[in-house]
Amino acid sequence: MEQERQEENQKLTKKISPYKIIYPIIIGLAVVSYMLYKEFDPKAFDMITFTWNTVFWLFVAVLCMAIRDLGYIIRIKILSGGKLTWIQSIRVIFLWEFTSAVTPSAIGGTSLAILFVHKEGIGVGKSSAMVMATSFLDELYFIIMFPLILLFVNHQALWEMPDTTKAVADGLILVAVIGYCVKLAYLLVLSYGLFMNPRGLKWLIMKLFKWRILRKWRHDANEAGTDIIRNSHELKSMPFSFWLKTFGATFFSWTARYWVVNAILVAFWFGRYDWAQHFLIFARQLVMWIMMLVSPTPGGSGFAEFVFSKYLGEFLPSAGVAIAMAILWRLISYYPYLFIGAFIVPKWIARSFGKTSKQTKTNN
Repeated sequence: MEQERQEENQKLTKKISPYKIIYPIIIGLAVVSYMLYKEFDPKAFDMITFTWNTVFWLFVAVLCMAIRDLGYIIRIKILSGGKLTWIQSIRVIFLWEFTSAVTPSAIGGTSLAILFVHKEGIGVGKSSAMVMATSFLDELYFIIMFPLILLFVNHQALWEMPDTTKAVADGLILVAVIGYCVKLAYLLVLSYGLFMNPRGLKWLIMKLFKWRILRKWRHDANEAGTDIIRNSHELKSMPFSFWLKTFGATFFSWTARYWVVNAILVAFWFGRYDWAQHFLIFARQLVMWIMMLVSPTPGGSGFAEFVFSKYLGEFLPSAGVAIAMAILWRLISYYPYLFIGAFIVPKWIARSFGKTSKQTKTNN
């Protein structure tokens, strides 16, 4: 038993090791350094002024991220049925965000989120249902908002990138379309499995994992299928008010995150943008996040800065300033999770898998 505990500890430590913060930082710095080398113009930075107005709106940008985290914390607490305390909910969210920050965007932190919730005293079945519900709500936000953006924003304004070559612009549009299709397919499969035919989805999964290339993961696939069936009963029994509250928290969380860039731009160029431009910047951020889904780097590192400078560059004085704003954006919205996670992960592993850790409760 002791040996199994140590092996589990070692595997987890390897997956979410605090040392993994090195990789996204190196990738991000490398890409940004190259971009600055190509586009740097000292005169362009004369247009950046730092005033008390700057301090206030940068605080607003940080506040938007705090609202984003608060929305996630409220949602996970609601999903737990109040079984998680506020401290536990905060710990789960920051562990989850750290895992997302050190893994490719397409993978995210969901694979380990079930374990994070379970180690806070929630049964495996309930933990799995909670994580699947968060995935469903997150994807639903994007699936609803993207068509609304296309409906209310001028198509030419949404996709036009004046300072970018047509090949790069077409490539980014293609990435956005692929990202949306992936999200839509995932939501449809998840919805079908959770709310309509969980046994049918498990049957399909087991058929797919008969293929030779996937056969070695057949046992894990069987367990995932069983979780889907169990979670279906759990989630279908929830009242409409439950989904209204959890989607409301999801909506405010993601929306607050997209206002971060708007706050940063106002901080340095107050009064330069009208409401139509602010909404367009917000819309482009949502599209940009969908683009980042296909990034192979941890947390979209490097790719995010590149897309920001190209896709939002027209709202800034120059390419060099766009790169500087991309760095500031990531300093507020991404890097804090790396360092917070590096601080809490070792303590959480020691508490959850150490010799003195208590046996995890089961609340199925």
